[in-house]
Amino acid sequence: MSALALAARDSVTMLRRQLRHMTRAWSVTLMLLAVPIVFLLLFVYVLGGTLGDGLGVGSGGRGAYVDYVAPGILLVTIAGAVQGTAISVAVDMTGGIIARFRTMAIARVSVLTGHVLGSVLHTLFSLVVVLGVALLVGFRPTATAVGRLAAAGVLTATTFALVWTAVAMGLVTKSVAAASNLPMPLTLLPFFGSGFVPTDSLPAGLRWFAEHQPITPITETLRGLLLGTPIGDRAAIALGWCAVIVLIGYAWAKRLYNRDRTR
Repeated sequence: MSALALAARDSVTMLRRQLRHMTRAWSVTLMLLAVPIVFLLLFVYVLGGTLGDGLGVGSGGRGAYVDYVAPGILLVTIAGAVQGTAISVAVDMTGGIIARFRTMAIARVSVLTGHVLGSVLHTLFSLVVVLGVALLVGFRPTATAVGRLAAAGVLTATTFALVWTAVAMGLVTKSVAAASNLPMPLTLLPFFGSGFVPTDSLPAGLRWFAEHQPITPITETLRGLLLGTPIGDRAAIALGWCAVIVLIGYAWAKRLYNRDRTR
């Protein structure tokens, strides 16, 4: 069996390990789902009427705002879910299991690959649940089948990018508590972008940051794909940001994992 085949086999084994852990920790999944769902309900039912009137789209109100905010909520879901990735990696690194794996005849890459693939699947499951809640509260995407598939691709690419970043964050921290806190700024990025209000309504300094941070073009691309509105060059910018984040996260995680240390 070739080295690539062995690595693939070991990665599948590590993926099964991650999925088994996830099925045994439903409380973590529910906690990570609760945050975006609460935000969705809060912004739609408490603030949606006023914010929707300010969008200047259609008849305004809550119906217009739920269509506007749903893509931002989906990105909050991804950012919250990858927080669990950092925690899972930190648990392995501090619990001694990684030291055990390093003494076994398994591909070194398989450990991180299992975490990444498991987290991507877990996050996609969370996105389906949150999207279902959004549909129940009035979100009505008008995209074609191609547009919906493209939106799913953008969500997957964003998840993959942020998961690698979260893996690196889990490796760089020295405790599980620190790993749970380090990815929290990722959850705030949709708020400091176009996830909840248009960027032109923000103060000048904050507007500049919102227009140049990676989550804004991703949000605008998702919104355009799901609602069938023009997206221009934002899709290329969004995918470019995803590629950059993947490369940085992968290189950072690989460097941290390959260096010898004992916690």
